[in-house]
Amino acid sequence: MTKARDFPLSAGAEAAVRSTGRETLDPDDWSDALAVSRKILEDGVAYLRDVRDRPVWREPPADVRAFFEAALPREPSPLAEVYRDVAATVMAYPMGNVHPRFWAWYMGSSNFTGALGDFLAAIQGSNLGGGNHAAALMDQQVVDWCKAMVGFPASASGTLVSGGTMANVIGLAVARNAKADVDVRELGVGALGKPLRFYGSDQIHSCHRKAVEALGHGNQALRRIQTDAALRLDVEALRAAIARDRADGFRPCCVIATAGTVNTGAIDDLPALAALAEEEDLWLHVDGCIGALIAIAPRNAWRVAGIDKADSVALDPHKWLHAPFEAGCVLVKDAAAHRGAFSVTPEYLESTSRGLASGPWLHDWGLQTSRGFRALKIWMSLKEHGVEKFGRLIDQNIDQAHRLSALIDADPALERVAPTNINIVCFRYRRPGLDADALKALNTEIMLRLQEEGLAALSDTTVHGVHCLRAAINNHRTRDEDLELLVRETLRLGGEITNRGAWTGGCGTSP
Repeated sequence: MTKARDFPLSAGAEAAVRSTGRETLDPDDWSDALAVSRKILEDGVAYLRDVRDRPVWREPPADVRAFFEAALPREPSPLAEVYRDVAATVMAYPMGNVHPRFWAWYMGSSNFTGALGDFLAAIQGSNLGGGNHAAALMDQQVVDWCKAMVGFPASASGTLVSGGTMANVIGLAVARNAKADVDVRELGVGALGKPLRFYGSDQIHSCHRKAVEALGHGNQALRRIQTDAALRLDVEALRAAIARDRADGFRPCCVIATAGTVNTGAIDDLPALAALAEEEDLWLHVDGCIGALIAIAPRNAWRVAGIDKADSVALDPHKWLHAPFEAGCVLVKDAAAHRGAFSVTPEYLESTSRGLASGPWLHDWGLQTSRGFRALKIWMSLKEHGVEKFGRLIDQNIDQAHRLSALIDADPALERVAPTNINIVCFRYRRPGLDADALKALNTEIMLRLQEEGLAALSDTTVHGVHCLRAAINNHRTRDEDLELLVRETLRLGGEITNRGAWTGGCGTSP
């Protein structure tokens, strides 16, 4: 246990103690704070305006890593000095996902207006656990807008959360409680008459395993169903698995359909799964964190037809609405089931007929009692640009993925290893005479060189047993010339690596 003498008071702290009741975190001189704020705003505008001129990613050097090993600060520092440290370390070495050639993971690329929204939300400082205030009203409005985007009725419920993982956890928790044969909230999963089973494809996101485990059912409760040639959940295989589980004494509970798999962007047959779920009396949850918002894209909305038939949908405004991290959302058609899964009303959170506590308690729809004001950054961006522009940007990214696919198909040194459905392209550089292990090592090295040279950020995966590079184009700043650069540099690096002497198959250049 830390003792008081381990932290002797500094001279500044002793002076502060003597003026007890007058100390604050507000600036002593607001004009100085305004000057630093203007500098931050100017630098922030330049940061996004000139993003193309910077590398996609840079490895933080030793001195930057050492900076983050400094001890706990005891004495104050001028705000201008604090910002200089941030600019030299944090801002200079980002993950890179705002860059137009970041295609490694499916993240979205933020937007300036959303960043202003985050700033204003922090300034206003509201806690979105609920209550009668404007931020809570805006939070509910943004949820209503999300319902409208995917075709859910106004009577449905929803809540803004941190991202897709939490959105899916909430959706599956409501599904579990609604389909269980006992009051799980009161009695726990140990009181279930039969073990529950959840179903998704073998391409399902790993967050669903976390969700099912966190809900107390264990990984074996999540049945991974085989996929068809297009990597969609095989509906007939699902039907057979449900029948087999019933016969074996399990209780089928929920089908998890995927509207855009993380590996390839495959979209399950949503109408067929909705029909099967209704026939089998199962909850249909759609993980739409990648593709649900295709519903607003004028030329591609048909790809997610049937999403409105789901019982619950998870989606991510920080992806194709490009809200700054973090912003997820879960929608539930049965509002009573949703609230019933989470609502707890202790005396200190009881509603009143008037005053601050007369508004709804938004924490009744999820796990967080303390909730940040996530809605403002989404609201401001939608108000500035309009939902139709975001729909066109989704169409643009899908067009770009098919443009990249055409460039890959046109070059004999490149090979696509999966169909391009929406905006994810899986491909590899190939070299005659190399086995699978050598090709994996070669393509991994190409991926790492692209990152290290600051040219582009890709990830890798395995599809149908074939290792490949993966470009997920979820970026409103990407242009066709960026795709041409990717192909050109992939060919250059592939040639350089393989032409330097005998190929050894290791993850590095040959001797």
